[in-house]
Amino acid sequence: MPSPLFKCENICKQYSDASNTLQILNNVNFHISAGETVAILGASGSGKSTLLHILGTLDTPDSGDVFYKEQSLFTKSKRQQALFRNAELGFVYQFHHLLPEFSAAENVAMPLFIKGDNRKKSLVRAKELLARVGLQDREQHRPHQLSGGERQRVAIARALINQPAMIFADEPTGNLDDKNTASIYDLIRDINKEFKTSFLLVTHDLQLAKKMDRIMYLENGQLRLMENN
Repeated sequence: MPSPLFKCENICKQYSDASNTLQILNNVNFHISAGETVAILGASGSGKSTLLHILGTLDTPDSGDVFYKEQSLFTKSKRQQALFRNAELGFVYQFHHLLPEFSAAENVAMPLFIKGDNRKKSLVRAKELLARVGLQDREQHRPHQLSGGERQRVAIARALINQPAMIFADEPTGNLDDKNTASIYDLIRDINKEFKTSFLLVTHDLQLAKKMDRIMYLENGQLRLMENN
C-alpha cells in the first residue's frame, strides 16, 4: 500500500485567555492519499480552518506533527516551510484574496513572481491556466471587473500555477450561488482527474462534500469518518 501524501499524527491545538482554555483539536489523526479528494465538515468554530492551516504550515500545533511524503513539516525552519508551501501546495479561500491592483493574469502568476521566475514566461503560464478555467477572455480584467464565480476561478488557477500535489480549499463556494457552486465543483473534479491533484475541502455544504471521495466530520476536537452515500 503506498504511503499517504499527507499525514497528521496526534495534532493538538488549544487557545487560552485569562479565564479559560478552549481545546480546538484533540489528538487528531488523519491522512490523504495522492489524487484523493476529501471534505471536512463541522459546525462553525469546530476547528476546521485551524486544522487546514496547521496542515498547510500556516499555523503551528501545540503538539503532534504533520508529514508530507513521510517528511516532518514542523522540524523545518519557517523559510523551509514557506518554500514548501510555494512549491507543493495551493490555497483557495472563501474570500478569493485577489490583489485588486493587478489583472487576473498577474494575480494567477503571483506565486511565480514571488519565486523569482521570469515575468514573461510566468504570464504565459497564467494565461494558459485562465483558459483552462474558462476565463481566456478575462486575462486583463481586474478583480472588481469579475463576477464572484469568475474571481473564484482566478483563485483556483492561481492555486494551480506551481502544479501542486495538494490544494487546500477553505469554504471555496461559501459566497457563491448554486449555479456557480456547481461550476466550481465541476472544475475541481476536472482538475483532480487531469492533474491528479489532491483536494482537501473544508465546507458547510453537505451536497458538495458528498461529491468528494471521502467525508470527515470534526467534532469535539476529533475527526471521524462519515458515510458518503
